[in-house]
Amino acid sequence: MLIRIAATILLLCAPLFSQTAENILLVINEASPLSMDAGMYYARKRGVPQSNILRIRTTVEETIARQDFERQINNPIAAWLVRNSAQDRILYIILTKGVPIRISGTSGTDATTASVDSELTLLYRRMLGLNMPAAGPIRNPYFLDATPVAQAKQFSHREHDIYLVSRLDGYTLADIQGLVDRGAAPAREGKILLDTRGPTTLKGDSWLNEAAELLGKMGFRDRVVLDTTKDILTGIKPVLGYYSWGSNDPAIRIRHFGFGFVPGALAGMFVSSDGRTFREPDPGWQVGSPGQSLAGDLIREGVTGIAGHVSEPYLDATIRPNILFPAYISGFNLVESYYMAMPFLSWQTVVIGDPLCAPFRNKHLSAAEIDKGIDPDTELPEFFGARRLKLLSAAAYKQAGVHPDTVKSIIRAEARAARGDQAGARQALEEATARDDRLPMAHLLLANLYERAEEYDKAIERYRILLTKAPDEPLVLNNLAYALAVRKKRVEEALPLAEKAYELAKGNASVSDTLGWICYLAGQNERAIKLLQEAAQKGSRNPEMHLHLAIVSEATGDALAAEIALQRALELDSGLAERPEVRQLRSKLKPQ
Repeated sequence: MLIRIAATILLLCAPLFSQTAENILLVINEASPLSMDAGMYYARKRGVPQSNILRIRTTVEETIARQDFERQINNPIAAWLVRNSAQDRILYIILTKGVPIRISGTSGTDATTASVDSELTLLYRRMLGLNMPAAGPIRNPYFLDATPVAQAKQFSHREHDIYLVSRLDGYTLADIQGLVDRGAAPAREGKILLDTRGPTTLKGDSWLNEAAELLGKMGFRDRVVLDTTKDILTGIKPVLGYYSWGSNDPAIRIRHFGFGFVPGALAGMFVSSDGRTFREPDPGWQVGSPGQSLAGDLIREGVTGIAGHVSEPYLDATIRPNILFPAYISGFNLVESYYMAMPFLSWQTVVIGDPLCAPFRNKHLSAAEIDKGIDPDTELPEFFGARRLKLLSAAAYKQAGVHPDTVKSIIRAEARAARGDQAGARQALEEATARDDRLPMAHLLLANLYERAEEYDKAIERYRILLTKAPDEPLVLNNLAYALAVRKKRVEEALPLAEKAYELAKGNASVSDTLGWICYLAGQNERAIKLLQEAAQKGSRNPEMHLHLAIVSEATGDALAAEIALQRALELDSGLAERPEVRQLRSKLKPQ
């Protein structure tokens, strides 16, 4: 299989407005009617432009495999941002009910399980070309930690290379509509309730005590209720904020507290799995029977914002109430306040609520502070382009004497390719390689463009140039072998290249698939089957690999294996059904 080189950049224009719906990307799952209803309700309520609504198609289940997350959620959002040159303009990504909440994986302090929302915060970095490991949490650069709220800044990409991600969720559409309505008309009155577990030395209680102290210094002393007994708070009205231990407090075994939450009220709990589901439990279910408190219950009771956890975050990773509430009453919006109080990203937290909810907001960023427009040198939004230039230049300068204009040409090529200007991208890359031919990325991107244009001789020429510079690079060996065997029918010349790539990159599904397919073309069907089975197992979510296995299985007389592999390929990509080789394979597999 040809390993494609993704062009990761973009273009467009500066926004007309700042800190409004223009700065939101609203993501709706077309497979979920509830997601569509919730998303469109919010869009109408907040005036989200149709151009800022992205419809994806993914599972309606709450858990998704990481490969499917990348293919069905991460990549379509990245493509929209790139296509619209919106990397800097979009500050907030809002997911809607019906978009999965959790990526499946391992557990523990180095878990690969994570919330979909928290993983998407790092999309900005991934588009820059940075590698973000799946295992374990990543420090949140927007987390205030010990920095006083007075020194905090409103969120923008001038300083922060992440997105703030929230979602509109709850048990029912009515719950979500209530959440949206309250966020659109927030109040300032109400008490902030801080319910400790009693006279303890627990770290969480120290944060609750510190929150009360800070709020008192900010003039909210008369509005703070700090309960340090073993009792629980109930029946208080009006309420602007609530934080407790939830079901981790032995005294809390109820789901509803009789609070009178005002519109705009925020909440949180030191609970490991309060965001594990937003599907309403059976009417008879009670906290601890078994199961921990649910964030959905507080949404039903009337909060406007809440953070929950899809899996065990550990206490040090939970939202800090001593940052959350002081930030909110200082004028930061709902989502900024939660993320300032959130120590880690790529972890277990989901934030429910509208980023435009900001009842105490007293200042606004200008449009230019959010998005300075397109930088002519990189043809990218300025903040994003500067980061991309710095990153690529650092890699290029490992080879002494690489001219800065060469690096800029490569970045311009990426931007042009992203907006569909293939001719412009080729021109920029040809200029870059003519000026300096030592940068492998330029040759790889150019070979990729030649492949797409079906100019295979030119692509092969670029791969050969790269092999003179890096004779043991598996990606180059793989792509050259594939181009020679599949595009030019030079199987004997391709086979040793594919063999070498396989030896250097054992375990890579694409490389196994390439060698397996070339073995099939060379008439080595027995070895081809083993390699293609290996590829399909490792690349289980790749339809092309299953299709190759189906074709070779049929050729060796194993019709059942061919049927199974073909069915799997079509499950992953129904569009394959229109391809000639699939029609031919189906014809061969029909009962005679």
